[in-house]
Amino acid sequence: MRKLLLALLCFSTLLGQSQEEIQLKRQVRQAINDIRSFVKIPNDALEHADINRNLTWLEKNFNARGFNSSILPTEGESLFFASLPMDDNKPTILFYMHFDGQSIDASKWDQPNPYEVVLKSPDGDGWKNESFEDLNEDINYDWRLFGRSTSDDKGPIVMFLNAFDLLKEANKEIPFNIKVILDSEEEKSSKPLPKAVKTYRELLEADFLIINDGPVHVSGQPTIVYGCRGITTLSLTTYGPIKPQHSGHYGNYAPNPGFQLAKVLSSMKDAEGKVLIDGYYDGITLDEKAMSVLNSVPDDVATIHANLAIKTPEKVGSFYQEALQYPSLNIRGLASGWVGKKARTIVPATATAELDLRLVPETDGNRLKALVKKHIKNQGFFITDKMPTKEERMAHDNIMTITEGSVTDAFRTDLANPYGQFLVNTLKTTLNQNVVQIRIMGGTVPISPFINELKIPAFIVPMVNPDNNQHSPNENLKIAQIAYGIQTFYGILSTPL
Repeated sequence: MRKLLLALLCFSTLLGQSQEEIQLKRQVRQAINDIRSFVKIPNDALEHADINRNLTWLEKNFNARGFNSSILPTEGESLFFASLPMDDNKPTILFYMHFDGQSIDASKWDQPNPYEVVLKSPDGDGWKNESFEDLNEDINYDWRLFGRSTSDDKGPIVMFLNAFDLLKEANKEIPFNIKVILDSEEEKSSKPLPKAVKTYRELLEADFLIINDGPVHVSGQPTIVYGCRGITTLSLTTYGPIKPQHSGHYGNYAPNPGFQLAKVLSSMKDAEGKVLIDGYYDGITLDEKAMSVLNSVPDDVATIHANLAIKTPEKVGSFYQEALQYPSLNIRGLASGWVGKKARTIVPATATAELDLRLVPETDGNRLKALVKKHIKNQGFFITDKMPTKEERMAHDNIMTITEGSVTDAFRTDLANPYGQFLVNTLKTTLNQNVVQIRIMGGTVPISPFINELKIPAFIVPMVNPDNNQHSPNENLKIAQIAYGIQTFYGILSTPL
């Protein structure tokens, strides 16, 4: 009797829905199955075998939708490429996503296996496990899928594929040539990508690029991002005694590398968080038009501060969006000696700070690294790029080893670009909501090789919920965002320019 009542309730609910809503929910249900199948294949960016198994899944599922697919070898892991048959009379869109994922520490997850998707519903301030068997035609869009890469970035790939299923069912003609490039090393900086884009330039040629990575604006509104910051890194190590020494015997005598490092780090910023290194912000200007765009983003300062549990932000820019227009200088990690229960009464041998520098289009990563090194040298340090010799240690009071990471450039497309206007109008019409337009986002997507080599405008059209925990334990994808993504892809792929 209970099952009969549930069936009748479901049927009565469906009667109040349009045919389009019913079709969408059926497609969402299929997409959930596809996500479970895809996520089940581990995709650790550091594991070659993982990447190969994912390539096999992609080839099978894209080919089933009528795509011609290719595995493109690079100096690292292979890329996945797919395209529909080309028509010279149609404009071409190139879509970029990635299928590799961050490594996991299963002990930090609230489920036995992060690669086995778990369905959960909101339960107070937490989550309650649900059965996939309870997902019927009347899907609860507030429920979520928990698992590695559900949101970053396997979910959007599946949304894309399921939008094609709906287009085929509706006999919709696609007014574009469609190309797709899926990255296999995005989570480890996509080092082979610049050379690969040069190698496969003719294959990748397009009129514009759409990147489907990252979350929508925290407001939940449809979002288009016109650029993203780049990144580079520095590792700084200072030296005390050649081996850790008893702090009773050598405290007050052996130089402490932690204090040396702390002094030079504190010289890099003022009390309000502004970088003091000469020339760090050179070349950046924000005119009235740019400020108008930044002010149009519906950020809630109180919510941002509550989420971060901070009273006062740093003063690089007068508000959040303005802060993102400048390069950052961040200490992403510090290490010296031992801490916590393992703490020892020693003078440490070394102290290390790991820095990341987020870049904007006006700033060159190599130039900023050079400015940081010059600043450190002016603080009285002898700089080397390797472990100092004993002779060097005894010849200099302050020694620092500095090693540099590679540079991923920033990009920013003009907000007046006609392809951008097409995307804004399409999202607004498809989803019947105002579109948040973000001039540049804080995170980094390795897209500059496409822009530099192909000379095409690029736009980020994110699909997933802002609270998705990407890169972290308990990464998740809200079911409502699966529907959102399918609708968004459907609208873009079926709307003529």
